[in-house]
Amino acid sequence: MCCDSKRRFLLLYATQKGQAKAIAEEIWQQAGAHGLEADMHCISEMDKYNLETEKDPVVIVISTTGTGDPPDTARKFVKKIQDPTLPPDHFAHLQYGLLGLGDSEYTFFCNGGKTVDRRLQELGAQRFYDTGLADDCVGLELVVDPWLDGLWLALKEAFLLQKEKEDMNSVVKAVSSSLSAASHVVHELNLSSEVQNLKLEDAGVRSSDVLSQKLVGINLVASARDTEPSLVRSVPPLSQSALNIPALPPEYIEVQFQDTCGENPHPSSLISEGATFDVSVTKAVQLTREDAVKTTLLLELDIADTVFDYQPGDAFYVVCPNNVNEVEELIQIMGLSEKAECFVSLKVKQDTKKKGAAHPQHIPERSTLKFILTWCLEIRAIPKKAFLRALVECTSDAGEKRRLQELCSRQGASDYTRFIRDSGVCLLDLLHAFPSCKPSLNLLIEHLPRFQARSYSVSSSNLYQPGKLWFVFNIVEFPASPSRPVSRKGVCTGWLAELVAPLLQPNKTALDTKSSSTEKITIFPRPTNAFHLPDNPSVPFMMVGPGTGIAPFIGFLQHRQKLREENTDWEFGETWLFFGCRHQDRDYLFKDELRCFLENGTLTHLKVCFSRDSSTAAVAPPKYVQDVIRLYAKEVARVLLKDRGYFYVCGDKKHMADGVSDAVVDILSMEMETDKLEAMKILAMLREAKRYLQDVWS
Repeated sequence: MCCDSKRRFLLLYATQKGQAKAIAEEIWQQAGAHGLEADMHCISEMDKYNLETEKDPVVIVISTTGTGDPPDTARKFVKKIQDPTLPPDHFAHLQYGLLGLGDSEYTFFCNGGKTVDRRLQELGAQRFYDTGLADDCVGLELVVDPWLDGLWLALKEAFLLQKEKEDMNSVVKAVSSSLSAASHVVHELNLSSEVQNLKLEDAGVRSSDVLSQKLVGINLVASARDTEPSLVRSVPPLSQSALNIPALPPEYIEVQFQDTCGENPHPSSLISEGATFDVSVTKAVQLTREDAVKTTLLLELDIADTVFDYQPGDAFYVVCPNNVNEVEELIQIMGLSEKAECFVSLKVKQDTKKKGAAHPQHIPERSTLKFILTWCLEIRAIPKKAFLRALVECTSDAGEKRRLQELCSRQGASDYTRFIRDSGVCLLDLLHAFPSCKPSLNLLIEHLPRFQARSYSVSSSNLYQPGKLWFVFNIVEFPASPSRPVSRKGVCTGWLAELVAPLLQPNKTALDTKSSSTEKITIFPRPTNAFHLPDNPSVPFMMVGPGTGIAPFIGFLQHRQKLREENTDWEFGETWLFFGCRHQDRDYLFKDELRCFLENGTLTHLKVCFSRDSSTAAVAPPKYVQDVIRLYAKEVARVLLKDRGYFYVCGDKKHMADGVSDAVVDILSMEMETDKLEAMKILAMLREAKRYLQDVWS
């Protein structure tokens, strides 16, 4: 129960991977220093709060998942408030502030927060504070930090307004609807990175998460040759500045090692999303030449003896481990090599100050240290500032301690973005850069996020080849850099490549050959999406998929070919594929298969481009798919507008999908003889009607 001496506000969070919860916990921790008490709950715990009767201000922190959906924890809440029978004054009594988290790399930026914000407004709720929309693409902290700074003054003003209303209406128990309609409504502000300059005017109170850190006898003046900042070194003015650093996050996990024997759980038991399937890898083919810039593999899985089902366009998850060498290195740095195979017992510290501290659900009750670091924790995650703050206390060298303080401070925000976030630095990189830092296991469990399964698009049709599932991927490469002294492969793609190495066939014609393998991987389905073939086979559609973006479209074409074979009396619409790669002779994926689809009529039009091949033609051919699309402007407009067809885009968002959508907007504007704004509205309507569909990644 909240303390009576402090003003209470309701704090709700809706999280998918823990970001929103971490921010809510930060708000909860700061509240006390401002004389306030945050009553914090996950938004799914609707039995613990009631917005219909809530009188105090409400603060909501909500993330976005998928292509714009609210997180799983918010689905019931969103469904409840979207009830069309609710009257427009249903929440007229409610005053709230909302912070949305999202990634502008995706089309529906912060749509989870926007959906809740818009619906609360429609139901009469009042904003007491501007809505904040934080962008993970450029750094959540650029919006989150100043939004939190301003929150406390806004809350106090909300309480003052509330008290004035209570004094004026001491006899009246509820505010009339007319007063509710007349109350001031603050319009949403999409806070951008410029809000770094926001200054908290409430000078009377200093946030509990801010400590004044002054230079005490630490001389970090750069030498003549060290005038450039780096991960381990700062330069003036930062190196000579007093720092505002976050408060030390309260520890809440107690770790005990046990000498007992036993077996670790199966990794599939860690998956809470539904049934998992252990399936054999029956084929592995390298689709690219050895001298290609990227190495692309195709794997075939045997799902014949399972109930796993899919449609072309679906995606699924692969359960993979962390790299074994990285796990062993981490254990060695922590000085726990002798305890790697010891079972670990976790308990919540009785005297912890952490709100709602509980045993992490992603850590089994009984498992070894090595199992936890291999299967449970995302050791490649980019450390958050709260983690850096905790690492400060584990660092003995004064210079290293100061630099870690700088990186988690308000003054060092740009260094954090440049040398940690944008450089993709992980915990191991930090421990190499700051060798006197020796974190304990409980800190890793408290601060590293849950290890996530990796998602891949299906590249086959169960109708075309029953009991088989194909998927395609590039082996991700992270080259060495000043902040990362060693090169690395992607966590999952590197593991898969090593797993299937004995099975690997370099010849593209090997797609038709049979092989056997005893290697198995664990998979589970991803919730269904709209990236499927049109229900009506007579509807035409266009596909844009350069590189591995072609993967789902191979499944589309396999499925369409089988339908044509089995239903000769059906009418089938035309099909277009725009494909691009670097070199025609090195990484033209599925070249032979596409030629067959063309010859048998499954694929009507195939348009390809090669970005790195030189040309002797008088007019240079287009290099990118977005450029090829423009050459077929009339056909694109006809398929989308006249024939009411579908348009699919799969692949990299920033370097391709955005360019494709820009090209489509230009085509619509030109062919309809309208301005660009109107064309953008038409494209938005196509997205809404699910006739312009994207499966993209950043």
